[in-house]
Amino acid sequence: MIRVLLADDEAMVRAGVRAILTSGGEAEVVAEAGDGREAVELARAHRPDVALLDIRMPRLDGLAAAEEIVRSVPGTAVAMLTTFSEQAYVARALGGGATGFLLKSGDPYELIAGVRAVAGGAAFLSPKVARHVIDGLGGSDGRIGREAAARARVATLSPREREVLGLVGAGLSNPEIAARLHLVEGTVKAYVSAVLDRLGVRNRVQAAIVAYEAGLVES
Repeated sequence: MIRVLLADDEAMVRAGVRAILTSGGEAEVVAEAGDGREAVELARAHRPDVALLDIRMPRLDGLAAAEEIVRSVPGTAVAMLTTFSEQAYVARALGGGATGFLLKSGDPYELIAGVRAVAGGAAFLSPKVARHVIDGLGGSDGRIGREAAARARVATLSPREREVLGLVGAGLSNPEIAARLHLVEGTVKAYVSAVLDRLGVRNRVQAAIVAYEAGLVES
């Protein structure tokens, strides 16, 4: 059972997200917060597997709360609840250690899959959020240039490494990738480490963005 801390200043949103998460029978909401400061305090008290944070909250926004939770509760993975209008915040959230970006109005299955992924140590970007974020990083010329650069970086990988990168971009954890590719988990871990090193990225979320820009993940 995945233990989740849910933080959003709108009670109706919390109720909806809680209903979705508990409906699958694999997650439970162990604490709820209405602002970022409370979220940090509850994360320290409950040590959940995942802290699911709204970006815009009173007292302390979700980005600052995410940074504090990552720093002070290292066993808790952080995922952000986003809207299409908030792509500018993703770079800061990435730098702060968040590993998931989920759309508030997205598919319920996607929300459950995202929480499952980050709880398992993987990265997860809602495909619609990822596409919107990439589009929002600049004009069409800039986007085309980034996509070409990403394809060039990916071209240096072996076919198996590209396959692993695509599955990382799709939000699969190492055990899930191992099952999909019929490999042992240790081999997958080695592939992921090699991919991160060869792409020059720090974590799975940044690798996932490269995968999206290179067209390895459907959006």
